[in-house]
Amino acid sequence: MAHKLSDWLLDLLFPSRCVFCRQFLPPGPPRICERCQQSLPRTSDGGRRRGDFFSECVSALYYEDAVREAVRRYKFEGAQAYAPVFGALLAECIYEDLEGEYDILSWVPLDPGRRRKRGYDQAELLARNAGRRLLREPAPVLRKKRGVQPQSKTGEPEKRRANIAGAYAVIDPETVRGKRILLIDDIVTTGSTLSECAKTLLLAGAEDVRCATLASTR
Repeated sequence: MAHKLSDWLLDLLFPSRCVFCRQFLPPGPPRICERCQQSLPRTSDGGRRRGDFFSECVSALYYEDAVREAVRRYKFEGAQAYAPVFGALLAECIYEDLEGEYDILSWVPLDPGRRRKRGYDQAELLARNAGRRLLREPAPVLRKKRGVQPQSKTGEPEKRRANIAGAYAVIDPETVRGKRILLIDDIVTTGSTLSECAKTLLLAGAEDVRCATLASTR
């Protein structure tokens, strides 16, 4: 607790720090220092992977070391200011690997209770910041019907699939029918959440679902 409090005070007094290694930088918005620009664990060819219902998922970075810590601060410690930096990394990945492969840019939504508690939806912020770079306006296509136990605490893949089953619904089937959807999320591990979202969209008539995340496990 003391360590987190000291970090919070440093962020308040000296906001210009590298979002990954937290090195102090000249005044300005959060960004990436030169050392991290060179050493970040960037994926090769988007780290492409397939899921049960989505055609492919690409990711900008591997979820390890400084990336893992930065994503945790963004997701759980209120570091919303990281969103433009993360969105830019994600937009670059999408442009290089999925340009022309989607009609609608969207995101994997939080359930309303968790969004209220957190104060923001980290995947939506990623989608909106990536969308600005890509000149695409993200649109909500899914809603989360119920809260579930966090996937990171669920365990093996079979339990993750069962935990998330039936948790999402399409907001307006007419919006997605015949469309190629690109879903944004922060992290992909087993892919069970993305697969459940993709299945829901395909059952509503979507033509294809692809995914892009900021980070991916190897």
